[in-house]
Amino acid sequence: MNNAVPAPARTRGRPRGNPPTRESIVSAARSLFLEHGYRSTTLRAVAGAVGVDPALIVYHFGSKKGLFADVMQFQCANALARDEVLGGDPATLPDRLIDAVTDLWEDADFQQLTIQGDEATEVIREYLERELLARLVEFLGGRDATARATAVVTILGGLIYTRYLNPLPTPAALTPSEIRHSLTPALRAVLAPRLRAAAPATAGRRGRPTPGGGAVHRGGFTGRNSYVTAEKQQANKEAGAENH
Repeated sequence: MNNAVPAPARTRGRPRGNPPTRESIVSAARSLFLEHGYRSTTLRAVAGAVGVDPALIVYHFGSKKGLFADVMQFQCANALARDEVLGGDPATLPDRLIDAVTDLWEDADFQQLTIQGDEATEVIREYLERELLARLVEFLGGRDATARATAVVTILGGLIYTRYLNPLPTPAALTPSEIRHSLTPALRAVLAPRLRAAAPATAGRRGRPTPGGGAVHRGGFTGRNSYVTAEKQQANKEAGAENH
């Protein structure tokens, strides 16, 4: 009688030892996509680089396209949605957004990923529409946050398309500094909270007086008032610098 205990069968899709994190799979895939391109990189090759069964990658990412999307979106999120970009001084948010886009797209490795064909273009479009738009809406707040965030994404998307994905001569010839100078005024305009129409005055109902002699009516500014204040301070600072 054989009393030997059979070795446990390896569960399909699970590696020996601690399973690698999604980040390690994404990192290995990124290296292979850069070296061999999207079409020549297989899930089996990625699995071999990480030491897992290809089924584990399918379990986490669904397909090679899903894995490639994670590679692209991970880098986009690191550049465009990190706290340094959306969490700093509201007055300089337009400059930070432009710098984040140009820094990302001027990176040689990221450019190599973006020439992988329709897959890359689709991933970038989905990231702008879903991820960045949602983060901006959350950051801006207020009843018109979606409209303002949509305008920002439209401007940034236009920059990406006309300078990087389908370059036009004029945008492609600009330096990052010139791009910032050209587009930050437009971003400031669409980011500023919008005025709501004042309700008609009624007898016996007046606005709360202010030190300047005006009145603050309910429903004046929407969104983040701190953004407007910071914008005015920034404009005054720039005007003072020009006068000197």
